[in-house]
Amino acid sequence: MNRFELTCVLAVALATGHAWAQEDSAPQRQPAPALSGVDNSVEITDDRMTTPPAVSGQAYPIVLTSQERSNYLSGGLSFTSAYSDNALGAVNGTPVSDVSYSIAPTIALDESTTRLHTVLSYAPGFTFYQRTSSRNEADQNASIQFAYRLSPHVTFSATDGFRKSSSVFNQPNFGTGGTVSGGTEGANFSVIAPIASQLSNSGNVGISYQYALNQMVGAGGMFSNLHYTDPSQVPGLSDSASQGGMAYYSLRISKMHYLGMTYQYERLLSYPTEGTNETQTHAVLFFYTLYPTSRFSITFFGGPQYSDTVEVLPAQSFREWTPAAGASMNWQGKWNSFAVSYSHIIASGGGLVGAVQLDGASISMQQRITKTLNGSIAGGYSQNDLLGNSSSQTNNGHSFSGTASLQQQFGQHMNVQLGYTRLHQSYSTVAVLAATPDTNREFVSVSYQFSRPLGR
Repeated sequence: MNRFELTCVLAVALATGHAWAQEDSAPQRQPAPALSGVDNSVEITDDRMTTPPAVSGQAYPIVLTSQERSNYLSGGLSFTSAYSDNALGAVNGTPVSDVSYSIAPTIALDESTTRLHTVLSYAPGFTFYQRTSSRNEADQNASIQFAYRLSPHVTFSATDGFRKSSSVFNQPNFGTGGTVSGGTEGANFSVIAPIASQLSNSGNVGISYQYALNQMVGAGGMFSNLHYTDPSQVPGLSDSASQGGMAYYSLRISKMHYLGMTYQYERLLSYPTEGTNETQTHAVLFFYTLYPTSRFSITFFGGPQYSDTVEVLPAQSFREWTPAAGASMNWQGKWNSFAVSYSHIIASGGGLVGAVQLDGASISMQQRITKTLNGSIAGGYSQNDLLGNSSSQTNNGHSFSGTASLQQQFGQHMNVQLGYTRLHQSYSTVAVLAATPDTNREFVSVSYQFSRPLGR
C-alpha cells in the first residue's frame, strides 16, 4: 500500500468513525481512547487495560498536564530565523554558514467523543536561505492520530505523519519536545542530512482486544519512507523504507504490573546507486511495564531477533541471530515532564546503504519555570553498525544531537522561543558528512496562536 492509498483509507475510516460516533446517542462512562500528547486525564471508571508502550506504536506524550486539552480548534502563524555554521555539509572541505527564514501557518483539530478521538494537524510553509537560495523550499508538515472504540473492549488506532522540507529542523515548534517511543517499531531517522530537499513519511495502524478482565491481544502494522529528491545534494546517502507487522499478548498481573510477549516482522529496504539492499527480520520479544501512577510508566523488553540480508554490491547474503533489548520511562506532571528510552535492535539504515544494528537513546524534557515561561531539552544518540561482513564496517558511524530552548508567552496569543542545537555525526564514508561532522544552530521564533473550543 503506497502513501496515497493509506491516506485514502485513513480518510474513509475517519469519516465513517465520525458518523458512527455522532449516532452513538447513549453516553457511556468510559473515556475516549488515549493518544500521545493529548488529554488523557479523564477518570477511568471501568476495567479496561492500558496498551503497554512496548506494543502501542505511539510516542510518549510530553505536554504538561496543566497544558492538556481536547475538543478544540487551534491555529496560528510562526516566523523563525536561524543561523547555521554548517548549512551544506562538505563543500571543498570547508563548512558553509547561512541564515534561514521560515514562515509557517498552522492549524490543528482535536475532537473527542465517547468512542472516537481524532487529532489532525497541518502546517505548510516556506523556508528561504540568505546565501544558498537554490535550496529554498516549500515545506509541508501534516499528521493524523485516530482512535475508535469499536466496542467496550476493542479499539482501532492509526497514526500517520508526513514531512517535506529542506531541513529536519524546519518544523513548527521545533525544540519544544522530541519524539520518544517505548517500542521497537519506530523509524530510524538518526542520520541527519544538511540542507537538502527530502520527504519522510511514517505511520502505523493497530487493533487491540481485551477478551478477559486482565488479558489483551492485539496486532498492527507500520511503515516508514525516506526520500531525497535531489541525490546530488547528499552524496553518500540513499533512500530507505521499511514495512512490518506485529502481534502481541498482554497480561495485567495487577493495577501496576503488566507482562507480555510480541512477535514482530520487518522488511528493511535501502536504495544505493545500483539495485536494492533488503533485510528481513523476525523477533520474539518479552516485555514488562510498571505503572507506579497513571502518569508514570517504566518499560523493559528483550528477546532474540533473526535477520536475513541480501545485498547487491558486493553481491552477498547472510543470516544471523542477535539479541534485541531496550528500556524506557515516561513521566507527566503539572510543572514538568520527561521521557527517555534506549534500544538495541536491527533497524533501517535511515539513509545508509543497508540495515543496521542500532544502539539508540533519546530523551525529551519540559519544565514550566513560571506561569508564562517554559524550558525544554531534547536529545539523542545513535550508533549505526551496518549488517554484513567486515568489508562494510567502514560505513559504521554515530550521531549525537541536542537542543535546548526557552519559550516565553506574552498575553494570550504571542510566544517567543529561543534555542540552540548541537549536532555531531561521524560517518567516514558518507561524503556529505565526513569532512564537516559538526553543526551549531541558533534560532529564534515568534508565533501568534489562537484556540477555540468545539461545541461551545
